[in-house]
Amino acid sequence: MEQNQFSATGRRKAAIARVRLVPGKGGFLVNGKQVIDYLTRESLVEYAQQPLL
Repeated sequence: MEQNQFSATGRRKAAIARVRLVPGKGGFLVNGKQVIDYLTRESLVEYAQQPLL
């Protein structure tokens, strides 16, 4: 893994969440889709992006 990439895993009960941060143009994908296509509500998108801003 390159030095400028970060990855983390979070677990709770049977759920597993993985995140990978890489340098780029600020794109935000969830399960391979643009975040607005996956979450559909702007308020949810903002909530998901808060820790990264």
